[in-house]
Amino acid sequence: MSAGFVHLHVHSEFSLIDGTVRVKPLVETVRNQAMPAVAITDQGNLFGMVKFYRAAINAGIKPLIGADLRVAGEHPDRSYVMTFLCMNDAGYGALTRLITASYLQGQAQGLPVVAREWLDDWHEGLIVLSGGARSDVGEALVAGDQALAEQRLAFWQQRFGDRFYLELQRTGRPGDEAHVHAAVALAEKTGVPVVATNDVRFLAPDDHEAHEARVCIHQGRVLHDEQRPRDTSEAQYLRTADEMEKLFSDVPEALENTLKIAQRCNLALTLDQNALPDFPVPEGMSIGGYLRAESQAGLERRIERLGTPGGSEADYQARLDYELNVIEQMGFPGYFLIVADFIRWAKSRDIPVGPGRGSGAGSLVAYALDITDLDPLRYDLLFERFLNPDRVSMPDFDVDFCMEKRDQVIDYVAERYGREKVSQIATHGTMAARAVVRDVGRVLGHGYGYVDRIAKMIPFELGMTLDKAIAQESDLRELRDQDEDVFALLDLAGRLEGLSRNVGKHAGGVVIAPTDLTNFAPLFCEPDGGGLATQFDKDDVEAIGLVKFDFLGLRTLTIIDWTLKAVNAQREAAGEAALDINAIPLDDEATFKRLKDCQTTAVFQLESRGMKDLIRRLRPDSFEDIIALVALFRPGPLQSGMVEDFIDRKHGRKAVAYPTPALHHDALKPILKPTYGVILYQEQVMQIAQAVGGYSLGAADLLRRAMGKKKPEEMAKQRSIFISGAIEQGLTQAHAEGLFDLMEKFAGYGFNKSHSAAYALLSYQTAWLKAHYPSAFMAAVLSSDMDNTDKVVTLIEECRAMALDVAPPDINRSDWMFQALADGGVVYGLGAVKGVGQSAVEAIVEARQAGEAFSDLFDLTARVDLRRVNRRVLEALIRSGSFDRITTNRATAMAQLPSALQAAEQQSRNSAVGQDDMFGIAAAPTPAEPSSSSAPLPEWEDAERLIAEKETLGLYLTGHPINAYESELSQFVSCRLNQAAVGAGVDAKASRREGERRVVVAGLVVAVRTRVTQGGRRLGFITLDDRSARLEVICFGDVYQRFRHLLDKDALVVVEGDLGYDEFSDGYRVSAERVFDLAGARLAFARRLVLQVDASAAGNGFIGELESALKPYQHGECTVCIDYAGAGAKARLRLGEEWRVRPEAELITSLTQMLAAEQVQIDYQR
Repeated sequence: MSAGFVHLHVHSEFSLIDGTVRVKPLVETVRNQAMPAVAITDQGNLFGMVKFYRAAINAGIKPLIGADLRVAGEHPDRSYVMTFLCMNDAGYGALTRLITASYLQGQAQGLPVVAREWLDDWHEGLIVLSGGARSDVGEALVAGDQALAEQRLAFWQQRFGDRFYLELQRTGRPGDEAHVHAAVALAEKTGVPVVATNDVRFLAPDDHEAHEARVCIHQGRVLHDEQRPRDTSEAQYLRTADEMEKLFSDVPEALENTLKIAQRCNLALTLDQNALPDFPVPEGMSIGGYLRAESQAGLERRIERLGTPGGSEADYQARLDYELNVIEQMGFPGYFLIVADFIRWAKSRDIPVGPGRGSGAGSLVAYALDITDLDPLRYDLLFERFLNPDRVSMPDFDVDFCMEKRDQVIDYVAERYGREKVSQIATHGTMAARAVVRDVGRVLGHGYGYVDRIAKMIPFELGMTLDKAIAQESDLRELRDQDEDVFALLDLAGRLEGLSRNVGKHAGGVVIAPTDLTNFAPLFCEPDGGGLATQFDKDDVEAIGLVKFDFLGLRTLTIIDWTLKAVNAQREAAGEAALDINAIPLDDEATFKRLKDCQTTAVFQLESRGMKDLIRRLRPDSFEDIIALVALFRPGPLQSGMVEDFIDRKHGRKAVAYPTPALHHDALKPILKPTYGVILYQEQVMQIAQAVGGYSLGAADLLRRAMGKKKPEEMAKQRSIFISGAIEQGLTQAHAEGLFDLMEKFAGYGFNKSHSAAYALLSYQTAWLKAHYPSAFMAAVLSSDMDNTDKVVTLIEECRAMALDVAPPDINRSDWMFQALADGGVVYGLGAVKGVGQSAVEAIVEARQAGEAFSDLFDLTARVDLRRVNRRVLEALIRSGSFDRITTNRATAMAQLPSALQAAEQQSRNSAVGQDDMFGIAAAPTPAEPSSSSAPLPEWEDAERLIAEKETLGLYLTGHPINAYESELSQFVSCRLNQAAVGAGVDAKASRREGERRVVVAGLVVAVRTRVTQGGRRLGFITLDDRSARLEVICFGDVYQRFRHLLDKDALVVVEGDLGYDEFSDGYRVSAERVFDLAGARLAFARRLVLQVDASAAGNGFIGELESALKPYQHGECTVCIDYAGAGAKARLRLGEEWRVRPEAELITSLTQMLAAEQVQIDYQR
């Protein structure tokens, strides 16, 4: 019978650098082994603390909270890992401060290190385990330096006294046994207690390989690399108490002390009790009274400006009073006031704020306080979906801000409430199915192509697991069963799948604490001090009572803001009132015409290929339809038949019933009319429960949640309540049961209408701006993606489709961003010219605004600050076309540049020495005139001009090298790159074989990169550009080796391969099988060489000349046809099989010398 043992040193998956112990299996194993307690001591963090604490308490196990901290040694270049355990609240506070300081102040070498002097202040309530043979004391003991060991021990004893333990480990690692004997001797001499641990890294003995794979993934190494460090032994699993007793039978007190430490550690976390920050209110007012006053005033302003489209004024007042009563009853007035405060601050600083997001748009109080901009009564949005008096939980406003200025709002909050109380929130990335297969394949040493083939057999779906993939994908299952290497890879990947892999910062989550954050949670940051965040994720932050606010960045708000600024500048110049985007009509005919025509590129939420297809079928003609579009474009509705039902009802192909002919009920008509009788929104489920089931809206929200979770016992309870209530309302049992079944089915697909309506408003606003102010809108969109050349290429093509001219950058018209022109076009932004920084652009704009437009190059160099606008900048501007409107041409401008700079420098020197006129007044600067030696030069050839554009703008703007070949290429390419980039005919969610399509595409090579696989083979990644878009092509080993000689930058190539969806780039790319230059493509795809010959030109030796031209190219695959035109007759003559030719460039050249170029054509049609 074991005397008992508790594991005090365990790394879970949250250590990130090592450890594969998952929290729930750990707790379950400890319970099964009848251990009373267990600790998790992750490396330098408490990432998993709350999850561990909850799981342990639920299992009846005592959770011990601690962490392994790297503590600085006596010398700056040395540090040692020690284990710190919390005894109580004071210990927790000390540990959170030590961890936080190690990140914020101790990351000089990239690792968080605790400075020794910090232990003078933060040691109360902590127990320290020495760290075994690898600690500072252990190192001295193993080296046999007793004096140094005692000196180092004294440091810890002075601070921790009987709370410091010499840690004994027998894991089979070098130095362990020698350390145990030396440490026991030191303990006997000094009276320091000893404790046994197993330094656990994995749960069971057979988990060692998976653990080592995890370490290799973190280190970027290969498992079989003999040179890699091996810091973990096979013995570091969760040994049983019996195993530990046998291992330390000679030191029984080391086992007894594990139980004593567990008894000394009594930290109890307070969970699920909200710790709201204080909001300052005027003296003499309660916080509830202040909220009521602010809400009432805000509602009156809204009604005065916009009326009451959702009912009577009394309806609005009753809803406001009801909501305020609930908010006060639940204790959340401060929360609403805090959110309203930072939103109003943002709006007062001209920072765009979204109309709302999520269920918060259902609150009239939020609407009155300017938190949201969507009238909840007008659109039937429910407050109970956001805040339910029957289910006490924190409200959660998600607020969208302009991407450019979101951080200003976060800074404001930090200043207002104290930087020590405000932080962002951690997120944990996990090893998902496809990614873990790739990771494990790499550490096993397999080649990229081999692993990529396996990974792509796993469907790219949310929630996909390896087990699911193997069950539903027969190809993957067969490969696993037939190939031992694949079986081993998938088995190892399965053991790592789902583990935490990295930690990041939540996109917009911010917490505000009532006191210092370190009283609640430790913080972490990047080595450079950036990215400060709590170590708990959003769920754990809420569990410990902190209030989370979501400050989300939305680029669409920036685009709308920039568009409105440009539009209102134009309107002001024309003497017109400013445009208020919140006052535009929501039934604009021009906007809906563009929507129906699928002209939705750059329109928020409506621009994807799949959404365009849905729009084409649905043909929206009301704002409610746009709300429905946002809700329908999700996997559930698309795959369930809901979308087809909705469309058929809208267009009269199916009868509209509420909800079906068999279950029709008149009381449901007002609820379901906006969606043609289809139950689309979660709010409709709640309203149906209220209308026919007798539920309150609060109880109906509980029903909605139960339907979403599908718990059988809860569903049985709700079914009984609903049916009883419906029968009381006069429904039959069968009718009530049918309605409940239908609600249950659609509840799984139902969407939050509040969120859908808020985002639909942004969709409509961007569509409206595109319809009415296209140049300003597209200029804003182009500016927002100015750094993404691939996106700019696509957007410029969209401008062309809209008949908007995109002018090259212009020194007299361009600013940093793209600008809308008065004539309706768009002019390129100087900020998009490579090699021209913001300081140079500012100098040019300042000089231009201080005087007149620049008249020529000499005028510009005389007026700008040449320290900011240097020769390199000017050359880039000339090559980009920025001087086209004030110089003869680019070649001349480049030739004149030295003279212009020289003249400007001379003028500057004259000013410096004070050359004045006869009255002592400095002469005004007079720009030098171009000298006769700089007479106009011929413009560069098209190819040189276009290459210069591409080097400075990243793309071809005033033309494209492919233009000369477009008519020929169009005969054999499958699609343009803009069509391929949106998946032309490919299903992104299909399996690999089904989800690919054989295509032929063509374009100029604008980028080539390679990488070497673990097997030593080289892969090629090629970016093609055909003016319409850019697309990545991947060439696997053999393909790359065979065709690499063709893949020169700016070369025109034709690629035949498989077009498929790539989850890593979140886009489509082609996997090449064959690559050709144009001559090679002609040989591969040409079917006929057609010569147009007139009878008048067919004499005088023409036949002999033609024979001589064709003969060297015989024995090809291309038939020669002669379209012969004689007097009043035409005929096609096909030459015999022996005259099939290879249509090489030299042959085409030879034939065009005999005939006119237009009389020699290659026909690619089969």
